[in-house]
Amino acid sequence: MSYVFTPPATVAVPVVGSADRFPVRRVYCVGRNYAAHAREMGFDPDREPPFFFCKPADAVMPVAQGETLDLPYPSETSNYHYEIELVAAIGKAGANITVERALEHVWGYAVGLDMTRRDLQMKMREAGRPWELGKAFDDSAPIGPLHRADATGHFEKAGIWLKVNGQDKQRSDTSKLIWSVAETVSYLSRYFRLEPGDLIYTGTPEGVGPVVKGDLMEGGVDGLGTLQARVI
Repeated sequence: MSYVFTPPATVAVPVVGSADRFPVRRVYCVGRNYAAHAREMGFDPDREPPFFFCKPADAVMPVAQGETLDLPYPSETSNYHYEIELVAAIGKAGANITVERALEHVWGYAVGLDMTRRDLQMKMREAGRPWELGKAFDDSAPIGPLHRADATGHFEKAGIWLKVNGQDKQRSDTSKLIWSVAETVSYLSRYFRLEPGDLIYTGTPEGVGPVVKGDLMEGGVDGLGTLQARVI
């Protein structure tokens, strides 16, 4: 088969303890999935149905353990925010998955950053328009290496944190997720058939804020190592 132009390479995330890489198909993100973060964004944290937005697969920026990603400051924003997240990687296809079987579909976990052009997101939100300008831009989804779930478990309770230039900015626990990983997978699978290669960014705790050129972000989830990125 010939193409009009050479197809881009598949984005793939390194896997801890393996030479294999995890190819990325789709990226789903859960909005406002920690109560304290919902409050800081001006919303009632009552348990409403989860909502989702997407990022393109080529927004994913894989970072090997121990490396520091050079993360370009994006265009058209003056309010560039970090959001540290637990990322679940789907390894088994399914639709209308029950909560009880949902974790069988999770292949592994990683630490991720949902980088956000907050000023553009707020402008779109106030106008009742989609969030793509604020969320789905180039290089907006850094991610550390994947750890197999059969080796780590499912992180129902684990510390999650982020520092900027060595100062604590976000610190919480995955037990505070409004919708657990299993509930999120189940609910999302009612609307999309999940496939191997899908990533789910499960939401960020409170403490989100801006970074500028030169800032060093270091974040982690207990049991998954750390993710480092410097804004350039």
